[in-house]
Amino acid sequence: MRILLVGAGGVGSAVVPIAARRKFFEHVVVADSKQDRAAQAVAKAGGDPRFSSIQLDASNRAEVAAALREHRCDVLFNAVDPRFTMSLFEAALDAGAHYLDMAMSLSRPHPAEPYSKPGVKLGDEQFALDGEWRAKGRLALVGMGVEPGLADIFARYAADHLFSRIDEVGIRDGSNLVVDGYEFAPTFSIWTTIEECLNPPVVWEDGAWHTTEPFSEPEVFDFPEGIGPVECVNVEHEEVLLVPRWIDARRVTFKYGLGQEFIGVLKTLRKLGLDTAEKVRVGAAEIAPRDLVAARLPDPATLGTRMRGKTCAGTWVKGVGVDGAPREVYLYHVVDNEWSMAEYGSQAVVWQTAIHPVVALELVASGVWSGSGVLGPEAFDAVPFLSMLEEYGSPWGMRDDSLVRAA
Repeated sequence: MRILLVGAGGVGSAVVPIAARRKFFEHVVVADSKQDRAAQAVAKAGGDPRFSSIQLDASNRAEVAAALREHRCDVLFNAVDPRFTMSLFEAALDAGAHYLDMAMSLSRPHPAEPYSKPGVKLGDEQFALDGEWRAKGRLALVGMGVEPGLADIFARYAADHLFSRIDEVGIRDGSNLVVDGYEFAPTFSIWTTIEECLNPPVVWEDGAWHTTEPFSEPEVFDFPEGIGPVECVNVEHEEVLLVPRWIDARRVTFKYGLGQEFIGVLKTLRKLGLDTAEKVRVGAAEIAPRDLVAARLPDPATLGTRMRGKTCAGTWVKGVGVDGAPREVYLYHVVDNEWSMAEYGSQAVVWQTAIHPVVALELVASGVWSGSGVLGPEAFDAVPFLSMLEEYGSPWGMRDDSLVRAA
């Protein structure tokens, strides 16, 4: 397998040292709009000749397709922010390559009723091209990071092995991470964070999608491995759009543990119009306010040495177990920043996002996962993935909350 990895930011650069320990691929071409950043990512492979770097404009569909052909790449691995998803998605289709991303095509709110009805949903533009991918016999594996990605695989595992009926699939993400030395320092791309947190959250319920107000339905969720209780709120996320396509569940939600301070900052950005990705003129220059905010904040990939704590991604499932009794479980994946920095030199949040698409690509390369068309992680057998995740030295866990409640 030859891979074109587009994006050498936090997640892209974390992919390199993870992949360098595996043997399933022939070559990875790391591409970025900045040649030096791509080269710095390749340097993390410690001189491994299977990695090289190029400069590439992710927004230029023709240029990306040409790079796929020139470097004889079998798959395009999209590790840039979702603004570029469709240009990369279509370039892979043009070049006859397979495709993988971690964030799907962007949504657009309903023009009249944004907080009750969905408009264009996350991934709609990609699923509209499913027939073209099938006709070419190529696979577009979408939403294959940690959330979405591993969280969806947990839902598949629960549906196949733990439940006879699912009442709710609830993705719950929280941490106790602290970044020393900054008053405000997001541990993931602020561009993406603004996009998903300020858009109307989507909820699947009784066979239909509907939207709510941002930060709605707050709840306190108790996260494992010492993280503890964290208040979580509704946030727009791909899992809610993916899970119901393959798994029968009455309700699907995504809630994120943001914290009141973070929510307050996001609300202020919205009030001031600093959340928009549309360019505005300032003197002789034009700039998107969201890009300005991102430029004023530290690069999340550089925060590892200042971070303390753990991050947890997981899927809470409630329904009826295979034995006919009520059941409630939380399947989860925890990463300690101290461990990820010592082992890979990557901070916990970006490392946790980076490992899962590498595992997925290895399953595709070996033929364990196969298919054509636009498919989410739920379309595949979860067991080989979870087994290989253990092989990578990154174990997952399960807490049976029905037993906790019974006690």
